[in-house]
Amino acid sequence: MPTVVDVGSSYGVNAALLRADATLDEFYARYTGDADELDHERLLARDRDWLRARGERCEARFIGLDTAGPALDYGLAAGYLDAAVHADFETREPDARQRDLLHGADLVISTGCLGYVGERTLRRVVDAAGPRKPWMAHFVLRMFPYDEIAAGLAELGYRTTRVAGVFEQRRFASPQEQEQMLATLTAAGVDPTGLEADGRLYAELHLSRPHD
Repeated sequence: MPTVVDVGSSYGVNAALLRADATLDEFYARYTGDADELDHERLLARDRDWLRARGERCEARFIGLDTAGPALDYGLAAGYLDAAVHADFETREPDARQRDLLHGADLVISTGCLGYVGERTLRRVVDAAGPRKPWMAHFVLRMFPYDEIAAGLAELGYRTTRVAGVFEQRRFASPQEQEQMLATLTAAGVDPTGLEADGRLYAELHLSRPHD
């Protein structure tokens, strides 16, 4: 069974989507309906029942890596995540327990967190994974260049390719967030016309694989 490390996993949404073979629209509907009326325990019980009813559609072991402890705890309790690493690898090395959890990882993914965290985190995950390097698939918001991360991974024996096209990430949380994002994109020389200018964040997919 492959082991997937989700960098910036938060509650384990990526794991939940894959385990349940669910769409993001289904997930949005679950948490924008009556979820606000449920207390923590009732919401947790509902999520467990939902995942159990969907059955295991993706045979993989999911490890969440995040600095948000309560989100990781929820993902574990709901059954979305199999294990969690509560750490900031930008500032420190993994401890022995965390290294054990990450050892043997097959795939490292992220969906929007790279740029907020960087090459240092990925290097530490690769080092903890052991001699057999994991593959990587990272969706990176268009305001963040991947060049420096790709160069750092190349030093570790990776080659990186970018998948053609862009991928919708999410709606902006507010007009203020959109305004700030458009300014950041413009400053970075990225044209937001027809994409972020229309109200959503977009990411590019980078695949980093070991040369061997």
